[in-house]
Amino acid sequence: MEVGRKTGDDGSSDYLSILSGTSQNIVGIVIAAIATLGANVIMGRVLGPSGFGVVTLVTQAAFVASFATRAGMDMAVLRNVAVEVGVSRWDNIRTPVARAAVIAVGISTLVGFVSFVAAAAVRNLFSIHDELGRWAVEFAALGLPFLALANVWLSATRGLKIMRYTLYFFWAGQPLGWVVLMVIGFRWSETTWMGAATYSLSWAIASAAAYWAWKRESHTWPVTPMARGALGRLVRFAGPRAPAALFSQLLFWTDLFVLTRFASESEIGVYSAALRGGQMIVLFITSVSLMFSPFVADLHNRGEIRRLDGLFKTLTRWTVAATIPVLLLLAIEPGSALKVFGPDFAGGQTALLILLAGQVVNIATGSVGFILIMVGRTGWDLVVYAGSLIMNLGIAFWLCPRYGMEGAAIANAATFATSTWARLMLVRHFVGIQPYDRNYLKLIVPTLVAAVVMFAVHRVTAGSWAVDLVATGSLGALAYGLTYLWLGLTEAERRGIAGLRARLAAR
Repeated sequence: MEVGRKTGDDGSSDYLSILSGTSQNIVGIVIAAIATLGANVIMGRVLGPSGFGVVTLVTQAAFVASFATRAGMDMAVLRNVAVEVGVSRWDNIRTPVARAAVIAVGISTLVGFVSFVAAAAVRNLFSIHDELGRWAVEFAALGLPFLALANVWLSATRGLKIMRYTLYFFWAGQPLGWVVLMVIGFRWSETTWMGAATYSLSWAIASAAAYWAWKRESHTWPVTPMARGALGRLVRFAGPRAPAALFSQLLFWTDLFVLTRFASESEIGVYSAALRGGQMIVLFITSVSLMFSPFVADLHNRGEIRRLDGLFKTLTRWTVAATIPVLLLLAIEPGSALKVFGPDFAGGQTALLILLAGQVVNIATGSVGFILIMVGRTGWDLVVYAGSLIMNLGIAFWLCPRYGMEGAAIANAATFATSTWARLMLVRHFVGIQPYDRNYLKLIVPTLVAAVVMFAVHRVTAGSWAVDLVATGSLGALAYGLTYLWLGLTEAERRGIAGLRARLAAR
């Protein structure tokens, strides 16, 4: 059994653990991005824009619904495990995780059954034609219990500050599994229901792997009954988190659901691709936030606020720095990026640019949402998300009839910017930390150099969208990386790299 590194007395072990987890997650994000892109390309080319839109709707509806059906138990066990490990109470861990898994799978199974029975009503809600979406909703609903179990057990392993299982089974395993299963399934039936069925099956496999990982790490710890009131505290923490988690995911997709009431199936498919493209840049911050969460719970529980503030600043700057090349590529090459899904998707480039504007604010504010949750402010988290959802719905219903997918994108971007800024203010008020310092200025020159290189390469290679996209992205990223290593590193980071090189050389 291997437990992640415990928070050190001098804070250096925090950075080592986070650096290790970051390097693992970078690999996972690349695999996830490629696999997700592969799944989308396969669907787009096999099913066309209309079929692509249907599978995107039903699978994302299942994914979003799972944030509510697991009843907040994933974040509850993550926080509970991190806190108990931080004070070495090993006997208080396994039973709460088991209870949380039972609650999550029970609620998810009930919701999945209702969705299966009411599939016709769901298709009508999303304006999916019965012939095009036959059995797609039903198969997507079958995945809900497995989504819940996989996330609860993986959250428990992250509470141990072990990130590799999330890398193996969440970031890499499930998307790759979906691609493989889809390729096999489409050889038998090129239908939307096959896309949904293979999605659910990929989560069933991921949940089995997640259970194995948790048992592997925890099987030697004693199993004791929960202390009096412990289950109640777990439920009280998770209670506001369940609707808040649902709202947080709906913010990514509510404008798409509203657009289905006013746009053609083809336009819905194009906007789905634009949403996918815009969300590519949040994969890194999501992964970092998952890694950062147990440190927040542990350090806050032990009153180490200054150390938490330092970690918050460093992690947010790393997140911004790592995202800049992808953001620049999508901003300079929106049409080429969307053509990856097929030639019919290039019309979504204006919507993609609008979506990117909202995600810039999301990335620049760092892991504020996870911090608010891990310090126990789940009620305020719910308030922010509820208000944001209302805002998103209002703007989307106002603008979608007038401007179509561009109106939906405006609703998405405005809501994300407002929501993340509100949580940043709450974190500063309740915890007394914020993510900014003068070291962000070191990112300016690498960003400008990368932008100039990308624009220059784009002008030279504009004839072929594929060559243009690859050349612009690779050469721009290379220029950014070299300039960042030269001018973007802080003195502490240079010392850390030098120390790491010395240790590696001594082996």
